[in-house]
Amino acid sequence: MYEVEMKVRATHEAVRERLSALDATHVGTVTQIDTYYDAPHRDFGETDEALRLRREERDGDAATRVTYKGPLVEAASKTRRELETGVDDGDEMNDILGALGFDSAAIVEKERDRYRLDGYTVTLDTVADLGEFVEIEREAPEGDIEPVREGAAARLRELGLDPDDQIRTSYLGLLLE
Repeated sequence: MYEVEMKVRATHEAVRERLSALDATHVGTVTQIDTYYDAPHRDFGETDEALRLRREERDGDAATRVTYKGPLVEAASKTRRELETGVDDGDEMNDILGALGFDSAAIVEKERDRYRLDGYTVTLDTVADLGEFVEIEREAPEGDIEPVREGAAARLRELGLDPDDQIRTSYLGLLLE
């Protein structure tokens, strides 16, 4: 599966009003702390890959997941292969990665307010030291990337945002610039 994502910088107030007018379903708000790692065997900055340990808190419940993100597969969006699984003990997973030579590269903290709109997830992100963004995403099998991307662009336009303002750089990349 591929994650098809488009992200733009935008203030949230007007987008929330549009989401309400479009009858989007509010899914919830989460706080995430993402620790990104450097690999001992290749430079993820050069290969455009990422390894992340995400600690997420929602309504007092906490969960940790480890995610591998492959290189971008097209120029028109932030589409990439994504592999993810739950982790019982985030601190222990951090220690395992360290023992294998994966060093912590950076931490990204954000609050995410999520909505569902026409099969897409719309996320209003407030990222520490970066500001406000809107992401729209949906998973797609390899052969369906283009129509899912076109649908994401259409949803952005419905929200009063311009898909041409898309930012393909990750929050990690933006923080490191």
